[in-house]
Amino acid sequence: MMTAVVPATSPSAAAATAANWAEGVERLKVGATSPEERPEIRIGCAPPDQAASTSRESSGRASPGVVGVPEMMMCAATVMPRSIRVGEACENLPMTTANPPAGLVAQTGIRTVGIVAHVDHGKTTLVDSLLRQNGAFRANEELVERVMDSGDLEREKGITILAKETAIDFKGVRVVIVDTPGHADFGGEVERSLLAVDAVLLLVDASEGPLPQTRYVLSKALARSLPVILVINKIDRPDARIKEVIDEVYELFLDLGANEQQIDFPIVYTNARAGTATRDMEKPGTDLIPLLDCVLETAPAPMHEPGHPLQVLITNLAANDFVGRIAVGRIRNGVVRKGAKITIIRDESAVTGTVTSLTLPQGIERVEVPEAGPGEIVGIAGLADVEIGETITDPADPRPLERLHVDPPTLQMTFGVNTSPIGGKDGKFLTSRQLKARLEKEVLGNPAIEVSPTDSGEAFQVRGRGELQLAILVEQMRREGFELEVSRPEVLIHRTENGIEEPFEQLTIDVPVDFVGVITGIMAERRARMENIQHGADGRARVDFLIPTRGLIGVRGRILT
Repeated sequence: MMTAVVPATSPSAAAATAANWAEGVERLKVGATSPEERPEIRIGCAPPDQAASTSRESSGRASPGVVGVPEMMMCAATVMPRSIRVGEACENLPMTTANPPAGLVAQTGIRTVGIVAHVDHGKTTLVDSLLRQNGAFRANEELVERVMDSGDLEREKGITILAKETAIDFKGVRVVIVDTPGHADFGGEVERSLLAVDAVLLLVDASEGPLPQTRYVLSKALARSLPVILVINKIDRPDARIKEVIDEVYELFLDLGANEQQIDFPIVYTNARAGTATRDMEKPGTDLIPLLDCVLETAPAPMHEPGHPLQVLITNLAANDFVGRIAVGRIRNGVVRKGAKITIIRDESAVTGTVTSLTLPQGIERVEVPEAGPGEIVGIAGLADVEIGETITDPADPRPLERLHVDPPTLQMTFGVNTSPIGGKDGKFLTSRQLKARLEKEVLGNPAIEVSPTDSGEAFQVRGRGELQLAILVEQMRREGFELEVSRPEVLIHRTENGIEEPFEQLTIDVPVDFVGVITGIMAERRARMENIQHGADGRARVDFLIPTRGLIGVRGRILT
């Protein structure tokens, strides 16, 4: 594979990339909606002061900071790919950071946004359409759906497991997009991804509305004071209820304690499969330019301190057969150059190395660059011993950032070597030493996983966010050739001076009305408490429960049978 070398965030690089965009319809001159026009976008929404007084009456749902596992609904749509082209520079774009702190400078040529949503609300499909319209694929290249889901298990299960970043150039600005998982079990991926973005696109299904994981990811974004762009997706669904969904999102913001500035968010309506977006439902969109325009006007440019030494917070790890371990993170301050000396400061030691490879995301690939500046998400090779949450700094003036912290695990399983009579028939990794090495490798790349030894020495306790996360790990190890025994999942409890505490989840189930009684009975057996029920016009009902995590184990199979 040939490697292209482009200077980071330079106008010439943006112009060169824009020249390679796919041929298609002429760019629509869709201007950014002014603040005076924004009230027209809030279809069916009460003003914030009225919404605050009515949110509790209109929604019987509680607002615990818990994560849920919903039943998913699928919707098909027609794929209508288009192409867009860019010809404007970024000088005339509004600066969203109106009053930067003293001593800080905005990197105006970059915007970094994360796409967050509940499961199956269209995050990866939207990224597909953005890449397709920006010419990331050759004219003779076979197009596949969910190109960002590159793992075998991701494609088989139709879910995003690992957060991934890509970048496109729009109006002379480099827009970095981080696609995140939607399932609650992979919340650790979402948490560390939010450390590398300046704004979020909150995707909400036009029919389903905000669901438990929507609450979780939005709470994390609001806690970091990230600007939010609400994207109402799947507006082509016959059962779309756009006005009601927007009202529900406003209620969710109020339940999470959002301030007035956070509640004043822009709204874009999209059909991700068709690759269209609009700011006004009365004017159907033809491409995704309105969404990108909204990103440029809403997402702030990354801020940095001129002359500050290098600071790169590591949020992910990758590997390459040629350069070894690659640390992926965002440059907070300073400039990193290929061949430069870098270091990681730890409690009692320092790890120093040389940058042997420096890459940036571009389309569906990563390209080699000679240097990169503040705001970029880079891949750095040259440090063999690096962990997620650490800071790559300048050896001459090391200034580490605060380490990454994620929510604690809720479930644990015991992984041990295969001791059955037929052990060794299928796999090639059979010993406890090999099992330990593999689990330690998983911990390095996944801060949401914790591993500890047991008394036997032949087994290890593995803790994670949920059943799916641990099941994915078991399947990955099986495909790699490991033979192992696993125990049934156990819920982690905490003993405090107030007594014993256990994790709870927010569960949303969408079923035909005739089965509400059956579902309620099953949930009662598992000590769940009904929080809310909504009846739809299509003969279905959505029921919200608050349920102990131990009650969720095996519940899906129980409901299906």
